[in-house]
Amino acid sequence: MSEKPKLHYFNGRGRMESIRWLLAPAGVEFEEEFLESREWYEMLLQDGALLFQQVPMVEIDGMKMVQTRAILSYIAGKYNLYGKDLKERAWIDMYVEGVRDLMDLIRVHHKLSPQEQQKNLALIGEKAATRYFPVYEKILKDHKDDFLVGNQLTWADVQLIEAILTVEEKVPTILSEFLLLQAFKARVSSIATIKKFLQPGSQRKPPTDEKAVAFTNRIFNRR
Repeated sequence: MSEKPKLHYFNGRGRMESIRWLLAPAGVEFEEEFLESREWYEMLLQDGALLFQQVPMVEIDGMKMVQTRAILSYIAGKYNLYGKDLKERAWIDMYVEGVRDLMDLIRVHHKLSPQEQQKNLALIGEKAATRYFPVYEKILKDHKDDFLVGNQLTWADVQLIEAILTVEEKVPTILSEFLLLQAFKARVSSIATIKKFLQPGSQRKPPTDEKAVAFTNRIFNRR
């Protein structure tokens, strides 16, 4: 029996959250080792485990993987979430990159001043409603299937449901004009392994708050 993947990160969302999300639909149990202090982080650096001196880092199949995109690609391929052929992988990559562009707006939100957060919140709502979600609504309409690519759940679907739920935390009515995305959200959220991940007490992390920001700033010596 293979060992469970071990995730090294702080006890919060950040770039590790998409990795947690991708492990969830595959029903993969994983362990987490949280960075509790600056000294803990420096220990990983001295050990040489962080190839580019940064986290996330995931121990899986005898490897210590870094770089979020590489980790996600490996997990998607390993657990049959990366399409059936090269063409499907290309579509999945495109859709994932679109979601990532939107998520990047959200990831920087907590680092901004209150005044900048107001502007960024408006930008998140605008971009989601006019640039990103219309694309995925059209994809679902044209594809005429339950999922974005092929006829089964893929990495692209997982990234999209994560983005939808994350944007809704900021803009609760964001899907009001997107009927197919509403149905997609209900459908994917009801998949047993994802439904379990969405329950209280799972390894899904809460939204980032000021306390979490201050903690990570201390670990990474940010000012």
